[in-house]
Amino acid sequence: MTVPAPSPARPAAGRAQRRAAAAYLVPFFVLFTLVMVAPIGYAVWTSLFAERSSGLGFGGTESVFVGLGNYADALGDTALRASFVHVIGYVAVYIPLMTCAALLLALLLDSTAARARRLFQLALFLPYTVPTVIAAIIWVYLYSPSLSPVMDWFDSVGLSVDFFSAPLAIPSVVNIVTWHYVGYNMVILYAALQAIPRETLEAATMDGAGAIRTALQIKVPHIRSALVLSLLFTCVGAIQLFNEPYMLTTQSEAINRDWSPVMFVHKAAFVDHQPGLASAAAILIALTAGALSYAVTKLGNRWKAA
Repeated sequence: MTVPAPSPARPAAGRAQRRAAAAYLVPFFVLFTLVMVAPIGYAVWTSLFAERSSGLGFGGTESVFVGLGNYADALGDTALRASFVHVIGYVAVYIPLMTCAALLLALLLDSTAARARRLFQLALFLPYTVPTVIAAIIWVYLYSPSLSPVMDWFDSVGLSVDFFSAPLAIPSVVNIVTWHYVGYNMVILYAALQAIPRETLEAATMDGAGAIRTALQIKVPHIRSALVLSLLFTCVGAIQLFNEPYMLTTQSEAINRDWSPVMFVHKAAFVDHQPGLASAAAILIALTAGALSYAVTKLGNRWKAA
């Protein structure tokens, strides 16, 4: 009995599949290298140099290799440490408020008593479509005593509120960011709620569980993954805080140009003209964001497994 020879079409088909895969993957890796790997490598390289005046200060400047000197300067800079303290205070207020508000809105939309769901979804998500700079400008207007109708209403009822003061600096920023992102996180949680089997909810109702008990004991445990994802996005976004406090610097003396870590990088690079220090601070911020993401992921996995 003779064994049939292998068909030559199979190797040709394998080569065609590899070429098709390469056609899809190569553009991704090229773009990833150009917009991610190359900038990170350039930032690391720049962080190893510092600008020094040549001669007696009458000439130009030259780049001098300083090794880890910029990292030491960044870690020892009181402004950078203060910016991280501001972000810690911001996160302590923002994350619980954002998570609770987004979860509550998602549960309300998912409830059987909700009406006009699509209208409310659109209304809650619309602030996210507004560019953050425009949103911050709108809120600066609403915070301004001489311009805002909201401040006029506060004055009419005898309340004196200065949103640009030092005690209200963090709440003012939190209010802007929460208004902008709560709809985005609500959509993530609402989509997860829609994936819960309806049979599970019907069984809970037949067992006598009310709406609140069903929400807390059935729905919330089923969307732990979505909650962890929302928390991860929120934490990473908090480290990158820039637009909202930067726009408030035009009116608030309590929020300076290096109020947040990313604002510190911007000031070091474009105001103080210290690219090495700015790159070192940016690398430290990226490492902090990575460590925070890892911690949130690990804690979230433990909570999901509980």
